[in-house]
Amino acid sequence: MIQIDPSGKTAGEMHQLLVGTVAPRPIALVSTKGENGQINLAPYSFFNVFSSKPPILVFSAALRGTDSTAKDTLINVRKTREVVINVVTHNMVNQMAITSIQYPPDVSEFTKAGFTSIPSQIVKPPRVAESPVHFECTVLDIIPMGDDGGAGNLVICQAQVIHIANSVLDDQERVDPHKIDLMGRMGRAFYTRASGGSIHKIYQPTTTLGIGFDQLPPSALHSTILSGNDLGRLAGIPDLPPQEDVRQLTTLAAIQTILHSDYPIRSLHEKAKTYISNGQVEEAAKLIWLADTLPS
Repeated sequence: MIQIDPSGKTAGEMHQLLVGTVAPRPIALVSTKGENGQINLAPYSFFNVFSSKPPILVFSAALRGTDSTAKDTLINVRKTREVVINVVTHNMVNQMAITSIQYPPDVSEFTKAGFTSIPSQIVKPPRVAESPVHFECTVLDIIPMGDDGGAGNLVICQAQVIHIANSVLDDQERVDPHKIDLMGRMGRAFYTRASGGSIHKIYQPTTTLGIGFDQLPPSALHSTILSGNDLGRLAGIPDLPPQEDVRQLTTLAAIQTILHSDYPIRSLHEKAKTYISNGQVEEAAKLIWLADTLPS
């Protein structure tokens, strides 16, 4: 591995290193209103949610790398303490990219990007109609990270009203990741689409204790077949497989064939891996513990 000393890198070099490794990041399309009434719209991928109750969202507005000055969004939130955070979906991502252009303060990014401005309920900045989720926020605090170009300013926002389109909800009124079709930011010009085949469910109860890696058989831990993810699924089961269930496997004809093959441990691990990929983790565990009874 290479080792990097941040003090020896320029702001631009550190930016690219960070955004390429801390990814994907959600995108906040932030609308603000200046003291003169001018509306600004800009995207921020240094963004996330940090509290549920109260609902707190934070984005970082960096100073310009060229001259260390504040951009329009930061100027506006310092003065008005209000903001609307709109989420970015696949259908609007190229429009969103237009808002990253540094237009003069008197030019509307809503107009340039072809977005529709709709009034907010309690804050002055408008919402983006094309976005399916809007957070109307008051700004609790702005924390500067430094004075040089590239230094962030953490804008801590509390959502006062949240608007969610019915079109992105399932029949239980929960957000469906495939319907909302969000976009994430990577490094440089790369983005990722959070829907379709990129969506995975990982079921891991947090209140039921898993057996852990330290309880897995040595043959499994040193397997060339089982991946770290496979072992993670096995480590999450609540109990070791009963020894009687493991012994009963040897009465099955298919298992007998494997046990008399040239590489029985490898074959059992391959079969267990198939079970794990199909969600049959407890059945896979029996095979794993059976394999550990065999001579290596």
